[in-house]
Amino acid sequence: MANIILDVLPETVEIDGAEYRINSDFRISILFELLMQDDEVGKRQKLIQGLKLYYPEIPQNMTEAVEKMIWFYRCGRETESDRSGSGGSGSKQVYSFEYDDDYIYAAFLEQYGIDLQDVEDLHWWKFRALFKALGEDTEFVKIMGYRSINITSTMSKEQREFYKKMQTVHALPIPDAEREANELLTEALLHGGDLTGLV
Repeated sequence: MANIILDVLPETVEIDGAEYRINSDFRISILFELLMQDDEVGKRQKLIQGLKLYYPEIPQNMTEAVEKMIWFYRCGRETESDRSGSGGSGSKQVYSFEYDDDYIYAAFLEQYGIDLQDVEDLHWWKFRALFKALGEDTEFVKIMGYRSINITSTMSKEQREFYKKMQTVHALPIPDAEREANELLTEALLHGGDLTGLV
């Protein structure tokens, strides 16, 4: 497992003994996540477009290329299991880079003084670390809290009504990105994982 404090953040991945450059800017991985959530794009096309997003030169060993691509997207971890709700069955999707773009932009500017429009190159792993550490006083984190809260009978009637309203107002009409990425990897590895000729 990679360590963002101790390890140099990867700009390349090793496949069959060769180094391949991987597009590490946060915008690429956001595009990849949005691609995984797009119901109008088939799994095969997601695989092809994902490889084209991440690799300036697509490796011949595409099975390994897909594994390294998803490893990079997960920031060097086996699974994604943070408060984003993008891991594990039954977890709630609590953010979207498509629908929450303005809240995310404002949160980064407010908390870190980072203008995501102006920053030229921000490594995906750095972006994710900052994203996960956004404070509870930002509107974006409040909205994620509304989406993730379990409304129970122990709450007052006013609380239940408030949280139901907030969940309706801020509902996300999208599937889970990590689940989609896992399905993509599984699909890629079926029948020996021969992806020759896909791209």
